[in-house]
Amino acid sequence: MLIEGPVEVALPDGSVVRSDRFTAAVCLCGRSASYPVCDTSHRRRPPRSQRNTR
Repeated sequence: MLIEGPVEVALPDGSVVRSDRFTAAVCLCGRSASYPVCDTSHRRRPPRSQRNTR
């Protein structure tokens, strides 16, 4: 999700992540190694049409 910056995101543990950028990308899928900031990890998962389905 893109949010106009600067932004502060409060995490459940009480810590705060800040971004001074004009636009901040916030992770919604939970795969980001730098959560809550998006690192595009969601792009590495193959499309649903190429996944094994059971």
